[in-house]
Amino acid sequence: MKVLEGLKYSKEHEWVKALEGNKVSVGITDFAQDELGDIVFVNLPAVGQEIKVGETLASLESVKSASDVYSPVSGKVVEVNEKLKNSPELINDDPYGEGWIAVIELSDVSVLDTLMSAEEYKQFIGE
Repeated sequence: MKVLEGLKYSKEHEWVKALEGNKVSVGITDFAQDELGDIVFVNLPAVGQEIKVGETLASLESVKSASDVYSPVSGKVVEVNEKLKNSPELINDDPYGEGWIAVIELSDVSVLDTLMSAEEYKQFIGE
């Protein structure tokens, strides 16, 4: 399993990458995509949607099951990865790159301090 340094991780297997200002990109981890199997559909959030920590950010359907992606941060969705509508497999192929799900403008930057580091996440998934 790939776990990238410099990202923050949630117990629900989402990653958060700090961008310019108070924006972050969010996706699911390599561990999560591996558990789900081949992803065939992504239900993205709406741009402009306000979201709180723990609320459903997106829904993923795989050949095995359907699963919600929970927001690891609170704020406003300012961008979604439109490529996932036609190519949901990007999440399987490149979960930390082309497979990102949304960009969120944080309402409270301190929430990042509650998330796990790469090292903590590796321990959490038992690597």
